[in-house]
Amino acid sequence: MRTDHDLDEAGATCIARARGLIPLLRSAADRIDAKNELPPDVLDAMFDAGMFKLLLPAAFGGYELKPVDYIQCVEAIAEGDASAAWCMNQGSGCSMAAAYMAPEVAREIWCGKRDVVAWGQGPGAKAIRTEGGWRVTGTWSFASGSRHATWLGAMCPSFGADGVALVRPDGKAWERTFLFRRENAKIDDVWQVMGLRGTGSDNYTIKGLFVDDAHSLTREYDPERREQGGLYSFQAMQLYASGFASVALGVSRAMLDGFIALAKTKSQAWSADSLRDNHAVQHIVSHSDAAWKAARAGLHKAVGEAWQEVSRTGALSVAHRMEIRQAGTYAIHVSRDMAHQVFHEAGSTAIFNSHPFERRLRDVNSVSQQLQGRRTHFETVGLYRLGGEPNLRWI
Repeated sequence: MRTDHDLDEAGATCIARARGLIPLLRSAADRIDAKNELPPDVLDAMFDAGMFKLLLPAAFGGYELKPVDYIQCVEAIAEGDASAAWCMNQGSGCSMAAAYMAPEVAREIWCGKRDVVAWGQGPGAKAIRTEGGWRVTGTWSFASGSRHATWLGAMCPSFGADGVALVRPDGKAWERTFLFRRENAKIDDVWQVMGLRGTGSDNYTIKGLFVDDAHSLTREYDPERREQGGLYSFQAMQLYASGFASVALGVSRAMLDGFIALAKTKSQAWSADSLRDNHAVQHIVSHSDAAWKAARAGLHKAVGEAWQEVSRTGALSVAHRMEIRQAGTYAIHVSRDMAHQVFHEAGSTAIFNSHPFERRLRDVNSVSQQLQGRRTHFETVGLYRLGGEPNLRWI
């Protein structure tokens, strides 16, 4: 059994490693954008630092970090490059599925130094029961990190051989996740986008692929859970929510720090005064810094208190899930709005590719366009606080 001291030491080590990667990531940012994927040297460094194993069970060589330590690693990587942090968070969330698989299968999928799983959304996909496993068909999209992944995942509803939809003992539709090697899928390069270009979030298709029972699981379904560490009382959704919010926080922090450095020396056209002496700039810098710190503190408080509850009770309540969703969405919105203000105040300097402002603006806006940044999350949390019964699918 890992002690809190063990977890704290692992967290401090991983945060330091993540921060150590920032210079490399910043120097590689243009190449990441140009190729729409993470280049070999970046992947080598991230694999060497264990950045894709932070949420993997310790039994399979992972670090099994406390969530609040994990999201600080994501934030640090995002200060270097948003796409690298996004891929890291996506792959790490996928690795939590190892807690629901037989040990020998989990080791096959995740124990190699460079093993990563990627998956995406697959409306219309289905799995048909057959002898010893399933025949899986569908197309999945937004598979971030799929270009360097070794395995892919297919989430879809399951059906009997007679075509009748299967239901779990609790009466819910039996949606399962099927894992298979990347080379078994047809990959379509559809990733021509504004921001987060380096995530290479392609589509992939399989038709009637046989996946045996050992390589399928029902995620976040207690009867199939094998790892009992506190981390796995969380759903992947809470780590996605707080992790992608931390991507936004890391990008916006880097953008603000870059602007502060610029403002100390730049003078606006037709003015002898430096930006530093402009009262509007002084206000924006201070207000943005305070807003960022407040959003980050709120997210860390929500995640930290959820961890305390899990450590005490072994379960994560809906109330804490709501707190994480609210804090994560808010952090994304604060980061995006802050980035817009900073970009504007940087003037014409910001529009040149030779400066990182325009790339970071594209990236943080792309973060806010994803599921985790939806305004409707505030409605869901608001309904809950008003005593209603909101849909918990994305909470």
